[in-house]
Amino acid sequence: MKLGITLIAGSIFLGLSACSSTGPVIYPNTHFLSVGKAAAEKDIEICKKMAESAGAKEGGGQLGNVASSTAMGAGVGAASGAAGGAIYGAAGQGSLVGAASGAVAGLLRGILFSSRSSQPSQAYANFVSRCLEEKGYEVTGWQ
Repeated sequence: MKLGITLIAGSIFLGLSACSSTGPVIYPNTHFLSVGKAAAEKDIEICKKMAESAGAKEGGGQLGNVASSTAMGAGVGAASGAAGGAIYGAAGQGSLVGAASGAVAGLLRGILFSSRSSQPSQAYANFVSRCLEEKGYEVTGWQ
């Protein structure tokens, strides 16, 4: 059981580190070169806050996807563990082991699939890009 807790804690840490936000890539045009990187980063943050104030969401709810995947994995693991445990006369213990392993599997699945789709929502990216372009920057993409 301690191994399961260790795996869950490690997976949560890994998941949180994988949830880094994306940002616009700015082309070094004359405006960018004249204001410098620090001012550009400040303008990016201002545009991001404006986008959020307007209702655009940065991500597609990756944390919610990870949580639901973890819960679903725990449920499936508990059910299959109980069924397997019933065969051997230990349904309760099988259910606990199944729930723990299912939760870890679900968490890892949620982390892996949410980190692959870490691009911001289209509305958010469009809003921030337009805001930056109105300030004189050229956005070449997001990463």
